[in-house]
Amino acid sequence: MTEIPAAADQSGTARSSASAQPSSTVQPSTADRVGAAVGRAAGTVARGTRETIRRNPTADRVYRTGVGVVGGGAVALGVVMIPLPGPGALVALGGLGILSTEFEGAKKVSRRANSVAKKGFDAAKAARARRKSSREGDTSE
Repeated sequence: MTEIPAAADQSGTARSSASAQPSSTVQPSTADRVGAAVGRAAGTVARGTRETIRRNPTADRVYRTGVGVVGGGAVALGVVMIPLPGPGALVALGGLGILSTEFEGAKKVSRRANSVAKKGFDAAKAARARRKSSREGDTSE
């Protein structure tokens, strides 16, 4: 069995092996090994299934139609939710992400929308920092 370097678990502490291994290497736990194997198998199955669907024109058309309906519905729902309190824009971006898995045009729009959203987030963060610093300056007078 191969050894891997010591890794931090979710709490940030280093995991150690129960055996007399050097402290710089540990054996992955059974849960880690099983989780990695399941993840690899799921990824392989998903890729294989999608390739099988692509080889069958009828199944491909049905699959792409389903993706279009689900993704388009999520985009439409998100747009309707934008004026309401809640995550309308995030739902719309999620719908674009679904559509971009199958449609190149949606992939381009999704990239553009994500970059605009990031710029807006950064601008809001900078404005908040400016307000906070101006308030701190007002209280020190």
